[in-house]
Amino acid sequence: MKNTDAPILAFDCGTTSVRAIVFASDATTLGVAQQEFAQHFPQPGWVEHDAVEIWSAALACARSALAAAKLSARDIAAIGITNQRETAVVWDRATGQPIAGAIVWQDRRTAPLMAKLRADGHEARVRALTGLRLDPYFSASKIAWILDHAPVVDGRSARTRAERGELAAGTIDSWMLWNLTGGRVHATDASNASRTMLAAIGEVAGGCAWSDELCELFRVPRALLGEIVDSAGMLGESDAALLGAAIPITGIAGDQQAALFGQRCLELGAAKCTFGTGCFLLANAGNRAITPPEGLLTTVAWRIDGRTTFAVEGSVFVGGSAVQWLRDGLQFIARASDVNALAASVPDSGGVVVVPALAGLGAPWWDADARGAVLGLTRGSTKAHIARATLEGIAHQVADLVASVSAGGVPIDALRVDGGAAASDLLMQIQADFCGIPVDRPRVLETTAVGAALLARRGIVGSSADLGAMDAVERRFVATLSAPSRASQRLRWKRAVDAARAFGSPAQISLEAQ
Repeated sequence: MKNTDAPILAFDCGTTSVRAIVFASDATTLGVAQQEFAQHFPQPGWVEHDAVEIWSAALACARSALAAAKLSARDIAAIGITNQRETAVVWDRATGQPIAGAIVWQDRRTAPLMAKLRADGHEARVRALTGLRLDPYFSASKIAWILDHAPVVDGRSARTRAERGELAAGTIDSWMLWNLTGGRVHATDASNASRTMLAAIGEVAGGCAWSDELCELFRVPRALLGEIVDSAGMLGESDAALLGAAIPITGIAGDQQAALFGQRCLELGAAKCTFGTGCFLLANAGNRAITPPEGLLTTVAWRIDGRTTFAVEGSVFVGGSAVQWLRDGLQFIARASDVNALAASVPDSGGVVVVPALAGLGAPWWDADARGAVLGLTRGSTKAHIARATLEGIAHQVADLVASVSAGGVPIDALRVDGGAAASDLLMQIQADFCGIPVDRPRVLETTAVGAALLARRGIVGSSADLGAMDAVERRFVATLSAPSRASQRLRWKRAVDAARAFGSPAQISLEAQ
């Protein structure tokens, strides 16, 4: 039997890169490896990944992380997995090969389908069953699109093959679990299942179960889907040939739920926001699937020992990727980290407002047609003003989420933050100013991977390990902006959002063209 105090190997499969981290029982990082993978944009609004590349990168990182830690697979107690959510993969059960590119959570190609379902009156029923809203963000319509458009094989369409049980589908956690176990396990944990829009949550078995009604609505054959399992427990065992020895896989959660667990948001109302490619705010909602506040979602936070904890969630589609846009699209900066010095070189944005709706607007607006906007430009506007306004645009979006959660009956007294962009002192101070509440940044920013490790250790020992480093706040940012100034800036932001939404609205364009 493995030593339960032995290190944990955590896989963090993000949107732009994969990391493998070996954690000691006290949360010390013993070895880490990271590898980026390609982003594919076949058409405007389309985003795809090569699932095989993700798996290859994950395996290479695991081997490198173990080597860096000077450990072998036999020294590892368990594996934890956390992943970008909603990204959909469909693969051949016999060959283990994807039948098409993985459609990423950011992808908007199924927006017309969602608009039709809304027009046909399905929004309320879907929201009641899933806690979600009809939006191309979620996995169901992505899976259906792949089945309708993948190449015909031996005269049989992908949909026919799916109905015959020849194909499997899932989010990246399912894909990782399948490959790690050599195709022996096809499953997903409750937190990821709740993001597919194919699972009902609340008063159902285990708090989360596949719904025949939803599968029929989205035309996704039930035979594609794996078993829904707990987020912690014995979920499978890695193929010994991959890393040199079999390792128990005992923890899985979607990246934002893993970060919530890693931030120790275990009490009702405790909230965190992860600043990554997007920004994701989750607040612990306890053991009931509450009706979410307007514009937000209810989701499964985790399921352990058959007991489900829920969360209220708001998702910002473009967070750190707005800084990537400054770097790669506008070429204002050479490195993403350079944005801080550029933005800090001016005392304010000079009246410039950036609405970073580069992939539509997420919560609380849920407007797939909104387009990014830079407003308030004058002859005195500079790159520095636009850079600062971009950081402010990120913070405004998160402030919208905090306000919506609090207005919905889950008051947030302080916000715990993590993710790469949370390292920016300037952004975190702006965030505290716009929210009007303290922002707490922990010593360990990569709480997503730590959450996966915590769940994995919970899965082998039956109780949360004491990772004391996670409780330590490295810095608390306190609001310094006066209430009138905050109100003024928030009002300008709202006006800018209205303009960005009106500009992208097909209905508005059609009306004006008449």
